[in-house]
Amino acid sequence: MKKKLVVLSGAGVSAESGIKTFRDAGGLWEGHDVMEVASPEGWRKNPALVLDFYNKRRRQLFEVVPNKAHHIIAELENHFDVTVITQNVDDLHERAGSTNVLHLHGELLKARSVNNLNDIIEWTTDINEGDLHTDGHQLRPHIVWFGEAVPAIEPAVTIVDQADYLIVIGTSLQVYPAAGLIDFARPNTTIYYIDPNPAQIPNLRNKLEVFAHSGSIGMEMVYEKLRVL
Repeated sequence: MKKKLVVLSGAGVSAESGIKTFRDAGGLWEGHDVMEVASPEGWRKNPALVLDFYNKRRRQLFEVVPNKAHHIIAELENHFDVTVITQNVDDLHERAGSTNVLHLHGELLKARSVNNLNDIIEWTTDINEGDLHTDGHQLRPHIVWFGEAVPAIEPAVTIVDQADYLIVIGTSLQVYPAAGLIDFARPNTTIYYIDPNPAQIPNLRNKLEVFAHSGSIGMEMVYEKLRVL
């Protein structure tokens, strides 16, 4: 039986593919204060701005491709039972070949009714004001905004608790509740942490190996370690 490998990925993985992150831009995301485009308050204040912002992010997805880190993570399925838990809203893990991906913060290529967070549909084009769900309510991006509940966090906790190995890649470990998932790893679970500017992890009881590199370089190094286990 294959051992269980869990990958917790953040924005730094997709950054190598050309998708910008807000943590590297002084709290701005593509020139916008994140609270203007990624909060319920921002949506209520200016839905047209929010829709335009995500429409541009969605279009950008069709201009980028998975990078080496995504491909190595997918390749690990040949050796381990792999689950990817990602904070990213793109589909680059899936396009690289990962078959078991849990999106904590939603997905750009899906939409939902403003009236029902569970009625989610596939959506690959722009969402405009006046675009309605079948329930008659406005469509919005299927994105978990700041201040909203994270429905996938409970299954994510269960998945991390089952891990024999945990790779944390491309995340500052500052955004909760996702950042707290690392605390649910069992004491005998080895954690590999890949980030050019790795955060300090206080009170960690696990064996930790830190790789202060980009996602692609770090994944190459971790892959070499894992394939001999």
